[in-house]
Formats: sequence, structure tokens, C-alpha cells
Amino acid sequence: MSRLGRAWRAAALGAAAVAAVARGAAAQVPAAPEPPDAPARLVVAGRAVQLVYGGRTLLDGTVMGQGAAPELRTLVDTAGGVVTQVVKWTARGRGPVVVTATVSASAEAIPCEVEPREDALRVVRNSVGLSRSLLNRGVYDRRDDWVLSVDSPAQVTVVPAASGDSTSFRIEASGGEVALRFRPRYYQRHRGLAAFRPWTYRVWDRSVAGWTSWFAFLDSVTEGDVRRTADVMAEALAPWGYQYLQIDDGYEREPIGLPDHWLRANDKFPAGLAGLERYIADRGLEPGIWTNVTFHDRAWALAHPGYFVTDSQGRPAYGNWVGYVMDGSNPATLNELVRPVYDSLAREGWRYFKVDALRHLKYEGYDSWADYFARRDLDRVAVYRGFVQAIRDAIGPRAFMLACWGLRPELAGIVDAVRVGTDGFGYGGFAEYNSFNNVVWRNDPDHIQIAASDGYRATTLASLTGSVLMLTDKPEVYRTARVEAARRAAPVPFTVPEQVYDVDPSRSSRIGEADVSVSGSGPRPFDADQRLDVPLYLLDVDRPFERWAVLARTGGADGPIAFADLGLPGDPEYLVFEFWTKRLLGAFHGSFAPGRVDPRFEVQDFCIRERADHPQLVATNRHVTCGVPDLVDVRWSGDTLSGVSDLVGGDTYELYLTEPRGYRFVTAATEAGAEVASSARAGALRVVRLKAVHSARVAWRVVWSRAG
Repeated sequence: MSRLGRAWRAAALGAAAVAAVARGAAAQVPAAPEPPDAPARLVVAGRAVQLVYGGRTLLDGTVMGQGAAPELRTLVDTAGGVVTQVVKWTARGRGPVVVTATVSASAEAIPCEVEPREDALRVVRNSVGLSRSLLNRGVYDRRDDWVLSVDSPAQVTVVPAASGDSTSFRIEASGGEVALRFRPRYYQRHRGLAAFRPWTYRVWDRSVAGWTSWFAFLDSVTEGDVRRTADVMAEALAPWGYQYLQIDDGYEREPIGLPDHWLRANDKFPAGLAGLERYIADRGLEPGIWTNVTFHDRAWALAHPGYFVTDSQGRPAYGNWVGYVMDGSNPATLNELVRPVYDSLAREGWRYFKVDALRHLKYEGYDSWADYFARRDLDRVAVYRGFVQAIRDAIGPRAFMLACWGLRPELAGIVDAVRVGTDGFGYGGFAEYNSFNNVVWRNDPDHIQIAASDGYRATTLASLTGSVLMLTDKPEVYRTARVEAARRAAPVPFTVPEQVYDVDPSRSSRIGEADVSVSGSGPRPFDADQRLDVPLYLLDVDRPFERWAVLARTGGADGPIAFADLGLPGDPEYLVFEFWTKRLLGAFHGSFAPGRVDPRFEVQDFCIRERADHPQLVATNRHVTCGVPDLVDVRWSGDTLSGVSDLVGGDTYELYLTEPRGYRFVTAATEAGAEVASSARAGALRVVRLKAVHSARVAWRVVWSRAG
């Protein structure tokens, strides 16, 4: 079992580029009607076609063919209560069928791939903003949980256009056959997540980056350790986007059980939890704390059996890891043993809650003692959700809540994040549950030790995938050069998946087994594992001033990587820059050769931008996304490249710029708030270095003249 400033400075860190509002999973969204679990209504009038769903026109388009009109066939299948609707046109003339349509959806809709392509490059795909990838074949609307896609082998393009509280998509599909496939209740029914009701909640959309004490100090952690770490974090990590400091196992008094043993810390914490919370908060950090849902006070449990699940003799039920099983169906249990802990911690100011042993409450507790609930005609899953909902109600919607450990499909909509695997940083979940991340909840791959050999690799992948990023080194590590592995990965952008399937389905395909497990002593077949199986992770970035791609590579075949396999148009020439080694590989048509992964970093992080015929920005050194949290604007006009960037005080900010033949550098300048520290050629690039004493938003410009 896992043993388990207030807000960071938004302007200085470019938070607007990542997310604007913090919303917990418990935060209710404006009332919306529950979408129907039914096919759309098909309306065909000559060449015009519409799909109407939930009283709104979902698709409005035309169907064209040469010669004879295309033949229309439809299918609605409801086997097992899972609805699939297919509308297919087959060419009957000389040319292809062409379907051109506008798909109208909510502001939470995303363009995506819905099924894996045959013999395709295995790459986990995410985006910041609305993707324009040529790999997308459909639209998923998270708010109403439907997906509309075009079956292979028809050719298709999906072009998004966001507008206020809605999003529209222009879809063009052509081929000998064009089949539209509509699936309502997609994650809930087709993917087997019965508790998923996204029209009732939003995913936490703020960066989650910080530090936890567990692997650094284990349960020997002291108040002094936490204070020392808070001091180091405030200086060495917080300005870069690390906001949470979470105390793990080691502060509570034994035996775990009664609220007082959680709320009155042991002798290693002489100032108590309230004093420690103030110390953390006074350094500009968000205080976080670990608790669990076990009960090990034997004497109290035997004296008060009514608070617990009981066996056939009326004795408190006991299970490995969970101890005496607290009965969430008893209001007294929740009101006297559970809510007081979280009410008190929330009032003290704790804002990050890691709630551990939830798998054991379910498996060794409620599932293993299923007969207790059956005798009372109780739904044990509903009781389990009610137990966790009581914690959520106590801490409120603006506190971050992490469920630990392993997959917890029953808790969708209650918790903000789920630790998808076992103890120790796990890579498997990035590909095994990539479609869940920031749709169902935020995935937590567990704590990262940047002092470990894979420190750069772990932070890079956690950030590019938009996962939880919690460090767990001793604070002295953050005074060394190794801190770069952490600084360049925070804040974590809010990403959305470009695939609503899992690249490695071996775990998520068995998620139904989570309903009937009775042992959580080790990983189950549906829990994410720790293997690094998929070597490629792509982030598409769509900003108002530019679009670019970031590709992380951890190994695999060293052959060329085709831009088409990354969803990029094949005609342009692309500049490829490797972030960690600060090296421009060159300009490429069609594909590029990634070369060997540098063993110092164990990962490559490629910035891919379409080449312009004038000087341009290739990357900055601020962040592994090559500009997401720092670039506010970039423009080329006349002979000047200008931009606005968010700089971290005291950090040297580097602009990597091309300088094509025919352009001669003249000057680099900034407005008030920063200075140009240097400007020099470095191989094929010009590197302009800016520096600000204090974190600030800074306008800069670089001027060239043209050779006459």
C-alpha cells in the first residue's frame, strides 16, 4: 500500500497560457440536461443531411457524388445497452462521395482519433488548444459524452473553430464509401465507466506541480524536514511553478483511526499541523497533506461495532491493509470518524489532499464483505462513493483531491486525480490510460526523484502529458544543477487527449474487473504498470499567434520519423530543435532522423516548427513545451521579430532564433522590466539572453537588416 504563496504568481509564470480558473471535480457546472442515451435523429432532404441529438443540430452538411446519387444505408445497434449509430453513403457514380459538414458541440469538445490506425506509428498524442492534426478523424464532446467520427478508409479533415461557450468543426470526408459513426455515452457505456457523468463536473484545469515528503523522508519525516523543504522550495522551485508542498505519512499518531490521531500530530511535529500549515503558506506555497481511510484502533472498534461493517456474528469486520472496515452507510461513522478530520484540516488551510488506501476500503473492505451490504439491500458501490463524497464535501470544491492508489473508476466526478499505478514513478499509465487524463480526471504517475537517472525523462513526460507532477527529493537536491530537470517542466499545461482510445489498451480493457476485486495487496491487471513501453509522446500546441509541435522520445528505433505520422502536413519544411541539448538538428522535408538519446537526459524533447523564410523563434529555454507557459505573443513585421514573454526573476531566458542567409543582426532590446544580457551566434542559431530581477511580463524585439 502506498504510504501514503497561496496561488503561484500567475503573471510571472504565464498562467493564462495554461489555465484560468481552478475547478475541482466536486465543482458543479451550470445545470444542463442529461444527454439522451439514444441515437441521433437523421434528417435527409436531397443532398442535405442533419443529425439532431438532444434537441440540438449536431451535424449539418451536404453529401455530393458524381453521376448517380450515393446510396444511403443506416444501422442502429443497441446490444448490451450500448448505442452505436452508423450512417453510410456508397458511391454509385464515377467519382467519390464527398461529405462536407459543420459539427456543433460544447466548449469542451475536442478533435481526436477514435480508433488506432492500422500499422500506425505508436505515439501518445495530446494538445494544448484545439488540435488541427491530420490524424484526427472525429469530434468528442466531453460535456455530453458523445463521439462522432468518420470510419476508415475514407479521407477526412477536421478543422476546429472555438467561439465563446461552444465549438464548431468543419469536417470534410471523401471516398468510395463515407460512414459517419455516432456513439452517445461514449466513456460511460462504450468505455465502461458507469460513474462518468461529465455534464455534472469539470476536470481540474490548473497546473498541479509540487513536492511530497514520502520518498524523500518516508515515515521518519519531521517538522524540521518540512520547514527546510518549504524554505528551499520558495526560492528554488516556486517561481518556476511548483505550488504544493504535501506532507505524507509520518505526522499522525498511532493507531490510525480516531480523528484526534490525525489532527494532533506526533512528537516529531511540536508546532502541530496548524503551525506547519502557516509556515508553508507564509512561503507562498499551498499546504498539502496525506491521510488514509483505514482504522486500526482495535479496542475502540470492538467497543463500538455499530460504526463498522460487521461479520455474521456482529463483530467489526477486519481486512488486510484497511483494518476495521468503516461503514459508509452509517451516518454516525461519517459524522464522527470521517468528516471531523477533513473539516478541521480544511479550516486550518490545507488545500491538497492525498487520500490513501481507497483501493483497500473497496477491495479488502466492501467487496470482501459484500454479504454485509447484501443483507441490508445496499449498493456497496453507492456506499463507497458516499464515503468519499463525504470527504469531498468537507474539503470543498477548490481543494485538490488525489485518490490513491490504483484505478478507481467508481470515483469519477468526486476526485480530481487518481494515482493510476503502484508505488514509485510509473510510465505505463501515460499510454495505458492516456485517454482518461483530463477527461475523466487528472492522471498521477506518482512521485518523481530528479536525483534519479531518469529525472529529466520523468519530468518531461509528466509535463507534456498534462499529468500530476510531484517531486520527492531531499531539498538539498534543488540547490544543485539537477534542479533544471524540475524547473523546465513546470507549470504543467492543461492538455487534452487527441486519442479517445488508449495506445496500450492492455489495462483499460480490463477495467471492469475493478468492480469485483477483493485484494489490493499488489497491482491488479487493470492498474497501470511502471514499464516504459511506448517511446513517443506528441504535444500539439495551438496558440493565437502560432502553432507548433513537441515530440518527446525515450528510445525505440533510430530510423527517420515521418512528419505525416505526427499529423503534420507533408509539404512544408520543418525546423527541429532538441530542447535539453539545445541543438538545432536542421530543416527537414518529409521526415527527420532523431539520432541517439543522450544518456545524460534519457529523453529527447523536439520542438518542431514550420520553417519561415525570415528569422524566427525556434524555441525558448523556459519550458519543455517550447513556449506554452512563457510565450504570450510572437510577431514578424518588416525586419523585426517581436514578442512578449513571462520571465522568472533571476533566471536567464534564452531565445533561440534562426538567422537565414541574407539577414544581418542589428540589435536586440527589451522594454522596462528586463535587460538583454547577451546576443551571440551559436552554430546555426542566434541566442538572445534576457534577464529580469523580478518575475515580469516583458516585451522584446530583435532587429535585422537585409544584405543589399
